Amino acid sequence: MASLITCPHCGVRPKEEFTIRGDASPVRPAPAAEFAAWDEYVHIRDNVRGVMKEHWQHSGGCRRWLVVERDTFTHDVHGVTDAADFTKARAGKPAKAEKPAKAGKGRAKA
Repeated sequence: MASLITCPHCGVRPKEEFTIRGDASPVRPAPAAEFAAWDEYVHIRDNVRGVMKEHWQHSGGCRRWLVVERDTFTHDVHGVTDAADFTKARAGKPAKAEKPAKAGKGRAKA
């Protein structure tokens, strides 16, 4: 049976619709950071055997970037989050809420 990933925008889809980028845990250093910080960010990655968070793009669907929590040994998917929401949560910012429609704006309907 094919592996399935639940896209928060499109629903349950086969993993073949997705493209993996890799580990979602590294945090980009400040532009003025030391060379060693940039070197580690660009070149050093853990080879995790177990559950980790990875960046995936739904390239065969909505094309949104997602963070998939997946077991690299069993390939079981434990959770999927929109990458924008993941980044905001990691930075301590609230997720963007939809604005309610404003009443009384625009033309009146007959």
